[in-house]
Amino acid sequence: MPLLTALPLALEMVAGSKLVSAVVLAAGRHPRRSSVAYLAGVTVGVLGPLTLWYAVFRVVRHTAVHGFGVGGSRRLIDWIVLALLAVLMVVTFRRRRRDRPPGWLRRLQDPRPSYAFGVGLLLAVAVPSDQLVMASVAGSMAGHGRPWWHLLLFTALTVLLLALPLLMLLVFGERAERLLPAFRSWTDSHSWLVSETVILVFAAFVVADLAGSFSRP
Repeated sequence: MPLLTALPLALEMVAGSKLVSAVVLAAGRHPRRSSVAYLAGVTVGVLGPLTLWYAVFRVVRHTAVHGFGVGGSRRLIDWIVLALLAVLMVVTFRRRRRDRPPGWLRRLQDPRPSYAFGVGLLLAVAVPSDQLVMASVAGSMAGHGRPWWHLLLFTALTVLLLALPLLMLLVFGERAERLLPAFRSWTDSHSWLVSETVILVFAAFVVADLAGSFSRP
């Protein structure tokens, strides 16, 4: 399975509190310093679990090869990934109406860099739906023999999407201060629909790969 089929799941990774936090930081005091610290926290929080899940699925693949062969091990991991995606769809749908910002979000108006880093790290590690996304991506990469560095591309795209509010501020200056609230409002209302669409697309690629594997000798 090509890496390009997994990259859209980065949209699911940034949806919700992570993107809202990035907007709040970009619109607050010391936006550059705070946003960079936040993005650094997200980078560590995404790449660490991705690497762990990748190692787990490499072990699963290595173990399954002895019992089911190479093709059988790939199919097993594809089924596991499909199950994870199904759970992720349910979780995303159930949280679609959680539009009330958490209390800690107000502290992001003027945070210390260490606090912004901690928030980024925690939001990447402690959100169950994000772990499902990372397990799905890492499982697909490991199950199909893709090298570990492919995870760096997924991490980079996730961080780039979260950097959009800061980039808007750098490019548009004061005009961005008027655009960011509208951007935040749109993401609050539509992020779950984008997430569900991305999950369905990725699931379709997994199903197509499974169907193709049964036709191969």
